[in-house]
Amino acid sequence: MVFSNQKQLVQHLIISWVLKTPEIIVAFRQIDRADFVPESHQNVAYEDYPLPIGFGQTISQPTTVAFMMEILDPRPGNIVLDIGSGSGWTTAMLAFIIGNTGYVTGVEILPELVVFGQKNLAKYSFVNASILSTRKGLGIPGNTFDRILVSAGAESFPKEILNQLNPSGKLVIPVGNSIFLYEKDSEWAIRTREFPGFVFVPLKT
Repeated sequence: MVFSNQKQLVQHLIISWVLKTPEIIVAFRQIDRADFVPESHQNVAYEDYPLPIGFGQTISQPTTVAFMMEILDPRPGNIVLDIGSGSGWTTAMLAFIIGNTGYVTGVEILPELVVFGQKNLAKYSFVNASILSTRKGLGIPGNTFDRILVSAGAESFPKEILNQLNPSGKLVIPVGNSIFLYEKDSEWAIRTREFPGFVFVPLKT
């Protein structure tokens, strides 16, 4: 299917039963994917497939992003970590959803994509979001978050990331060809759900 604008893309995601939550639907409508796609791919900015953003990385397929957002379940006031922020698209949508009482920090290991993501995020003038450069490891050790979104595929689950998740928090991460949802009911009680059938660029650490 060919989509010429964000409205058509979002309608497709709703009809496909991928987008369901009103607040997430509004975020998809307000945060234009074209603002996060390189100039060379503007003509296909609204297509429902991944697009290259340089350095072997992609801006994810809208269907996949919508699915991950839905199971992440971000709420107003949440403190959120967006690992592998890339183009900044998911960081911007998370910032829109959580509002000014929350904060989202995007982290990216590739310096060129840090600059690209920051430039794209600046188009929306959010005061509750930033994208930072990270060199080694995952996330921001020593900090904790209500929601953690990982947008690249790990070979195996990095257990250390759970230390950065608050009790009652949710973590969404691709591992292999599946997306996993981890819910921390308490400091030690973790519930896990697996959703198979996805492909991601490798997670760099």
